[in-house]
Amino acid sequence: MKLFLLFRLGADHYALDAAEVAEVLPLTRLKQIPGAPAWVAGLMERRGQPVPVIDLPALATGVPAALRTSTRTVLVHYRRHGGEAGRLLGLRLESATQTLRCPVKSFVDGGIAGASPRYLGPVRHDARGLLQWVRVDALLPDDVHAMLFADTSGEAAA
Repeated sequence: MKLFLLFRLGADHYALDAAEVAEVLPLTRLKQIPGAPAWVAGLMERRGQPVPVIDLPALATGVPAALRTSTRTVLVHYRRHGGEAGRLLGLRLESATQTLRCPVKSFVDGGIAGASPRYLGPVRHDARGLLQWVRVDALLPDDVHAMLFADTSGEAAA
């Protein structure tokens, strides 16, 4: 059994592996990052460290997250391509207020290859309809990863 944090993109339901979630915060004020893609919401400070935040609804649908009381800033352990070294990445998510505990095997391949963004994983059917697993390690394209996670030597972190 695995625990998932549920959220919505429009009318559709999605899930994040709760083991990848570091913290769930209320909607936070952010500093803009000039030159970043529109779906990069900005930069926040957490425990003395800068944390980039992406607006997942804006990335997925082109429509920024609604500023509601159920919209959260979710800090996740971002490990690019499943690597070991993790950094905090903030996700602006709508309706991120519920969890689900279910078997990993209840998620199955959605059967759509190529047309789907690489961060979209398998699906599960339940009373909400289809629930899709979002893969945190695949959220950022390489160029945006390099922009948001440059190391102190000026080279992009791997």
